Amino acid sequence: MFEGLFQPMHMLIILIIALIIFGPAKLPQLGSDLGKSIREFKKALKEGESKEDKPSSEDEKTKLEHKD
Repeated sequence: MFEGLFQPMHMLIILIIALIIFGPAKLPQLGSDLGKSIREFKKALKEGESKEDKPSSEDEKTKLEHKD
């Protein structure tokens, strides 16, 4: 169904449509904003993973209370 979806001709058509809609002056800004958004998203994912790995202070307190 999606075979050959991103062929060079398709990408060229998408670029031309983007130029018509946003104009050539706005495209570099849109690209940098998109890059920043992706970096922030990846950073948030990494922070979420590191928080899952570390036990919270409440978890440690309940473990200590159960040991007594």
